[in-house]
Amino acid sequence: MKKILICGSTGFIGRNTAEAFAEDSSFEVHGTYFKSKPLKNSRIKMIRADLTDKNDVNTAIKGMDIIIQAAATTSGAKDIVTKPYYHVTDNAVMNALIFRSAFEQKISQLVFPSCTTMYQSSDNPIKENDFDANKELFSGYFGSAWTKIYNEKMCEFFSKQGETKFTVARHSNIYGPYDKYDLERSHFFGATITKIMTAKEGGKITVWGEGKEERDLLYISDLVDFFKIAISKQNSKFELVNIGYGKAFSISELVKKISGLSGKRLAIEYDPSKPSIKTKICLDSTKARELFGWTPKTTLDQGIKKTIDWYKEYYEV
Repeated sequence: MKKILICGSTGFIGRNTAEAFAEDSSFEVHGTYFKSKPLKNSRIKMIRADLTDKNDVNTAIKGMDIIIQAAATTSGAKDIVTKPYYHVTDNAVMNALIFRSAFEQKISQLVFPSCTTMYQSSDNPIKENDFDANKELFSGYFGSAWTKIYNEKMCEFFSKQGETKFTVARHSNIYGPYDKYDLERSHFFGATITKIMTAKEGGKITVWGEGKEERDLLYISDLVDFFKIAISKQNSKFELVNIGYGKAFSISELVKKISGLSGKRLAIEYDPSKPSIKTKICLDSTKARELFGWTPKTTLDQGIKKTIDWYKEYYEV
């Protein structure tokens, strides 16, 4: 059995990843937690660790074969717009320590879920090499985007120093079970699910912004599938690939779709005075398909329905 460490296993991506790998008998799954409560799963060995502390990081990684670095400080549009510094410091520190420890302890492979905040808004699907560091980034993403780029480059740097393979997944907006579903910290999708599921039949919900922004949404299990494929198939020391659904949907279109699939009849209004991120992002994942044979399996309607069903059970709606 290969020992795999899921950093941030109590978070959205981390928990889904840890639980999925725990179903695979070829892995011994370990997961880190810090401020959150540890997962209650007999197949996941929980490790309490402050990933901004070098000693905790070294202890957690010791003896592992594979790392999926899903730990991060995250939040929604409100913090991105009003507190743009929020995602910078802790994320830079924890990733620097994890990458270095993986290199020093000669871990076989490290998978790093990055994001798409570095991409400029585009009307066409974006490929990995479309990113141009000389072009201005979206102002609200400036700090977080450059931090992600730094972390990606650190993966590439350490891949050239030792034996560890590094995989960077620039994934689109991920949604599904265990995401944040409170209105203060959640991303657009989680906030919309909460507003719709808690609204009374025939009532009204308010969406931040004008609803014109467009997003590429990928269901969480498709991202986890990529992790599994990359671990089994990557031969090179470093790879950076887009992982997305491949189609952009407007916020307005998504809200109507979620409302319709919930079975509720609701009035929808938009509040342009609230924080929103006015960009259009759609990923071209041709490289992931050609290099790894990965393609998304879950349609948007299927993913939304699965999320709504999970929400009803988890929150006892």
